[in-house]
Amino acid sequence: MEYTIFTEPQQGASYGDQLAFALAAERAGFDAFFRSDHYMRMGEGDGMPGPTDAWTALAALARETSRIRLGTLVSSATHRHPAILAIQVAQVDEMSGGRVEFGLGTGWFEAEHRALGIPFPAKRFGPFEEQLQIVTGLWSTPIGETFSFAGEHYRLQDAPALPKPVQKRMPVIVGGGGARRTPELAARYATEFNIGFRPEDEIGPILDGVRAACERIDRDPATLKLSVALTTYAGASEADVSRRAAAVGRSLDEVRNGVNIVGGPDEITEKIERLRALGADRVHFQLLDLQEPEHVTYLGEEVLPHLPR
Repeated sequence: MEYTIFTEPQQGASYGDQLAFALAAERAGFDAFFRSDHYMRMGEGDGMPGPTDAWTALAALARETSRIRLGTLVSSATHRHPAILAIQVAQVDEMSGGRVEFGLGTGWFEAEHRALGIPFPAKRFGPFEEQLQIVTGLWSTPIGETFSFAGEHYRLQDAPALPKPVQKRMPVIVGGGGARRTPELAARYATEFNIGFRPEDEIGPILDGVRAACERIDRDPATLKLSVALTTYAGASEADVSRRAAAVGRSLDEVRNGVNIVGGPDEITEKIERLRALGADRVHFQLLDLQEPEHVTYLGEEVLPHLPR
């Protein structure tokens, strides 16, 4: 099992806040630090000091960390042209010494697109699949050869397909709860499939569906990492959990909804054991309050040593 810290900086976090979290996660022994790829806050609040760009922030974190892996969960296919995205991600991989993990999704936050003037296509799976084809195709093209692509949404002609990532196989994360297309795309292009924010009785069937999608194309399901992302409120007491929930506008009853990861070492360990029994290989602990790196420290010092590996 692997364990990561997953953040949502658009809710109100500076680059300095993200750096403090990433360094705390590295010191605490987590396997990776992930962030979302959004430019506008969701829900109430002012989102101060304003958004940060995911790949700009990860480039800086690549130079200020030394061990922890870094990535997006997930970048929106609507935000960037795939050929430019392939260059950005490969460059950050070189800056980190080969520690990048690339998550890509269709994009879903329509209000964010309207606010910033980003086109929001009515049908997003077509562009999303073509982005996966292009980005992975550019990275896998042998040095000295060019890459061309003619699709419905993108066309590339004799692209140099440079630079290459440091990693021979860049980790690619595809996620979502769709019953057919998302599992098929994960089976074809991804090294990790992620499902987020679902109760356990839904997680099991979704992961079973992804394994079945691998088998349909003769891919060994064991070669696809399966992960779960869940909002986390950890603490040594109910008062600590309640305080951390209140910091992001939630009550204790609201966070104890049967979906989130909540409580101290024993309760969280029991939750992780159930997720592992459902087939999860990795858990992304989503922490929403980036003003409290002590939450990361508590998870690392008091919870992580008890979790199955």
